[in-house]
Amino acid sequence: MTSSRRDNRVPEQVEARVAQRVPEQVEARVAQRAPEQLFTCDSCDSRSCTREEGGRGPGNCPAGQEELMSAALGQYKSEELNAFYRCSVQVAAAGKGRWPRLRETAEFARRMGYRQLGVAFCGGLREEGRFVCAYLRRQGFTVVSVMCKTGGVSKEQAGIGDEEKAGPENFKPMCNPIAQAMLLNEAATEFNVMVGLCVGHDALFLKYAQALTTVLIAKDRALANNPVEAIRRGESCLGDVRE
Repeated sequence: MTSSRRDNRVPEQVEARVAQRVPEQVEARVAQRAPEQLFTCDSCDSRSCTREEGGRGPGNCPAGQEELMSAALGQYKSEELNAFYRCSVQVAAAGKGRWPRLRETAEFARRMGYRQLGVAFCGGLREEGRFVCAYLRRQGFTVVSVMCKTGGVSKEQAGIGDEEKAGPENFKPMCNPIAQAMLLNEAATEFNVMVGLCVGHDALFLKYAQALTTVLIAKDRALANNPVEAIRRGESCLGDVRE
């Protein structure tokens, strides 16, 4: 599966064309769901969805959404996504417990037949981004890389005042994830790799990127880019956002 080159579009058009939607009647019903009917898989102990014989889950179990589940399965069976999904399963099985995520990413791209990859990286992880690009090139891929500060646009141009900045500064360019995505779109990358974009910036990149994207590194400024460590330590290191 390869992506075709398309012109950059305004946000409304991007959202309408890129977003995969379930049938309208399903979407409307989900939007009207009462709070007690919202899905809470995190608190489920039955785990009936993990057993072949199934079983009865709680009243708000997503498995009961048969129409929605059927719509999702239909997407996996589509010509556009079937090979992509099957390849992800095959790579997970082939390298389970042996391949680091970067190796898995290269294996996935190779098996999919991709030739041109995009790398969107954070300036704070420039050396890591450089290593990733060099490794992927050694594996035979053409790599297009764009750093978050691309364009050298001042934060003031995005409406950011001095009181919103991390500290006093004369000039520091804004992170520009939308431009990162648009530049990779312009280069017609077939698959993108995200390296350490900030919370929120990563979401904007995913919204505007036309090629599907995998996250290689999730930024965590306090824990050496290992956010799972905070979960393992517990709430003592997290604080309370309600304070």
